[in-house]
Amino acid sequence: MTNVALVLALLTFVTVAPAAAQPVETPETWGGDFWKRPRLTGSWSGFRDEMGKKGVVLDLDLLLIPQGVMSGGHDQTAAFWGTSEYTLNVDTGKAGLWPGGFFRVYAMTGFGDSVNKDTGGVMPVNFAALVPDLGNDATVLMNLSYMQFFSTKFGVVVGKLNLLEGDANEFAHGFHSNFLNGGFAVNMALALFPFSAYGGSLIILPWEGALITAGVVDPSGSPKDNDISQAFEDGVLVTAQGRFTVKPFGLVGHQLVGFGWSNKRHLSLDQDPGTFAQALISERYPRLQDPGPVLRRILDRLFPGGSTPTIERKDHTWSAYYNFDQYLWHPGGDQTRGFGVFFRFGVSDGNPNPIKYAYNVGFSGNGIVPGRPRDSFGVGWARTELSDQFAPLLRQLGLAREDAVELYYNFAITPALDLTLDLQIVEPGLNKMLDRTGTRLQSVDTAVVGGLRLYARF
Repeated sequence: MTNVALVLALLTFVTVAPAAAQPVETPETWGGDFWKRPRLTGSWSGFRDEMGKKGVVLDLDLLLIPQGVMSGGHDQTAAFWGTSEYTLNVDTGKAGLWPGGFFRVYAMTGFGDSVNKDTGGVMPVNFAALVPDLGNDATVLMNLSYMQFFSTKFGVVVGKLNLLEGDANEFAHGFHSNFLNGGFAVNMALALFPFSAYGGSLIILPWEGALITAGVVDPSGSPKDNDISQAFEDGVLVTAQGRFTVKPFGLVGHQLVGFGWSNKRHLSLDQDPGTFAQALISERYPRLQDPGPVLRRILDRLFPGGSTPTIERKDHTWSAYYNFDQYLWHPGGDQTRGFGVFFRFGVSDGNPNPIKYAYNVGFSGNGIVPGRPRDSFGVGWARTELSDQFAPLLRQLGLAREDAVELYYNFAITPALDLTLDLQIVEPGLNKMLDRTGTRLQSVDTAVVGGLRLYARF
């Protein structure tokens, strides 16, 4: 109960992503011509439109991602990953219940396999495959929350929260419509932040275009864990975030800054390599591709029969992050279209957090290709600097930094159906592996990964 009390005490100081529960805009109709309507299945003979007027919106989405390692990496192979997503939003005001209330349920099913483990990378080249259950087939509950606004400037949200909504960026965020690589989807300096967890947050809207959140969540939460009785048993994760819309010269942009601190005890990086490898069997960094199997094979070879001293842990961790996106041109003054740039930076304690620094930068455009008003594209570079406090032997195995370049072009077939071409070039963070004989180490070459993404909204 001590941690629960601490959660309540800290509620005024922490942030999670309230966007996960905010009101959802509804079109005049989901029906109309197949090539123009916002959802492939239309208005369901008018039933969907009637539900929308009463504040009930149900969305069904499908994401299909085939990818292949064309050269380099640990193995040249191909894999196919899919994600089904189910979202229910209820506006209590429109439903005739009470004003200012919003329920949100968001679940997803992941199926198939990915090439994340074949690149040698620390950052997943398919971030969508990591989310439901770290690359395994699973159906999970990402969000079950209730938001209540008490005025136009203040509200609260509680429940199981989708934390991937935080650190939002107009051009590099998520995995549905822009970059696929995890180095662009999220800030990798937040490697110890869970994807989904129980908690609560304050929401403050001090002026138009400003969003400040403050709350606390369970640092050990996960999409698969729905047992609220175990929440906060390991401590708390306290974060704070502010996002502000700016319009220099009439060009839309956003500035975001945030911070997180947790008192959960995490695995220390600077300890016996054999112990560290053994600990990775049961412990994972939520937002990173798992290097554990590769490390364990290497260390089992170098330390046959390995030692098993007491696992060392750190009793707190922190991360700070910043990003911006900025349009440089709006065609015809249309502020929903244009060409722009983005930048993201993150820093952490470096122990127990395995990521000391994270950066990404690039440019993106949407609606600017003649004859293709809904197409979008992007080019970016992401660098992940691993902590220099890893045990010396692990540093010799190449755990220093990882670079990724990604290019994508998204064809909007209809407003509800997109097809993306994607190419990634990854300089792996773990650039050593055992040869086929299992007797010596060899270098891992730069991985070139090609892929497609089909995103359908039903």
